[in-house]
Amino acid sequence: MSHRTPRRRTVAPAVALAASAALVVALAACSTPGATTADAPTPGVTDDTVTIGSHQPLTGPAAAGYSSISAATKAYFDYVNDQGGINGRTIEYLVKDDGYNPATTQTVVRELVQEDEVFAILNGLGTPTHTSVLDYLNQNEVPDLFVASGSTSWNQPEEYPWTFGFNADYVVEGAALAQYAQDTAPDAKVCVLGQDDDFGEEFIAGVEQGVGDDGITAVERYSVSNQDVTAQIGALQSAGCEITMLATVNGFTALAVGTAAKLGWFPKWFSSSSGGDYPTLVGYLGEDLGPKLLQGFTSTNYLPFSPDGEWVELFRQINDEYNAGATFDGNTVYGMSVGYLFAEALAKAGDDPTRQSLVDAITSGDLVGNGILPLAFAEDSHAAYVGVGITAVDQGVQDFVGATYAVEGGAVEAVDADPVPLTGEGVPGA
Repeated sequence: MSHRTPRRRTVAPAVALAASAALVVALAACSTPGATTADAPTPGVTDDTVTIGSHQPLTGPAAAGYSSISAATKAYFDYVNDQGGINGRTIEYLVKDDGYNPATTQTVVRELVQEDEVFAILNGLGTPTHTSVLDYLNQNEVPDLFVASGSTSWNQPEEYPWTFGFNADYVVEGAALAQYAQDTAPDAKVCVLGQDDDFGEEFIAGVEQGVGDDGITAVERYSVSNQDVTAQIGALQSAGCEITMLATVNGFTALAVGTAAKLGWFPKWFSSSSGGDYPTLVGYLGEDLGPKLLQGFTSTNYLPFSPDGEWVELFRQINDEYNAGATFDGNTVYGMSVGYLFAEALAKAGDDPTRQSLVDAITSGDLVGNGILPLAFAEDSHAAYVGVGITAVDQGVQDFVGATYAVEGGAVEAVDADPVPLTGEGVPGA
């Protein structure tokens, strides 16, 4: 699915074989913690449970925007467990805080694999954090499922056969937003504010795909370590930007919008879904100011988050009963949708699931998910969604506007949304 070649990572060459057969056996046993042999049980699977794990920013700079995701996923699993689980097994979900620090991510993921012996890692959050464990998980053949990041790195089946994405990638989002800008305001000056990492780089590449290499009037970059974007916003204002596209996390989306308002500048805002959740943004900007500044705010989504949708109704019920009535927002829908997709994969992995049968279930092309477009998983694609719907905020309600785009092979195409209906009370196999 990727529309630019991701930077490849080189795995160190294997050490020379030891002369002693005993030493070879010892090295093999130590090199793949949690690996399964023909006679060994599958890690994390018992007769009545399946244990999986995740690294999440429960504290640190990304916590305010994303710490609620894993709580929503757990609430969904608790709901499923009360319905009898999947193939007779309940799902145990271990979440460890990495503080959005790659070094900590490495520590907690090794704990999950080597000490907790989890069946799989689910929805590890963040590009820099998850990149730090990508080689480790694949070398040890641990299913690395539905990474919470739009990086194209997760869609490299030949190099990383055990890793699968979940988000529509940043190239797809950038290209779709750019095409929507072309379709609705073809003469507008389009600019970009992007994070100074792969997030920003890939989003900009997508925007260029939609408007052409010379179609971007100005580009500014920011670092998450600097909570002041006045210079960047001032430069975009001076450039006469009419549509400003944001490759920003929620906190910096709010910072950009708020800073522009202080400068008396009110462009049209188009944002990646990673920083485009309306309730979260209002939480940053305040109930008085937020709705005014975010009127018309445009973003993308690929999940069923429409306020009157049947999935949202179910997820609200689950949130009220199993998540202590926590704030219901896009993170809630995201976290529960991830849980649903894992449950579906587990159901299709068979009555006696193995790590390989779980991966085979995903690449079979049989998974449906609950998105507004078909899943793209296949033997040669580890991307979940290759298209997005466009959303906008109107009078405090964020919803789809009816424009949906698929982005494949360098082309952006308008398509019809094809939402997955709710069945089985939201429990796969029920």
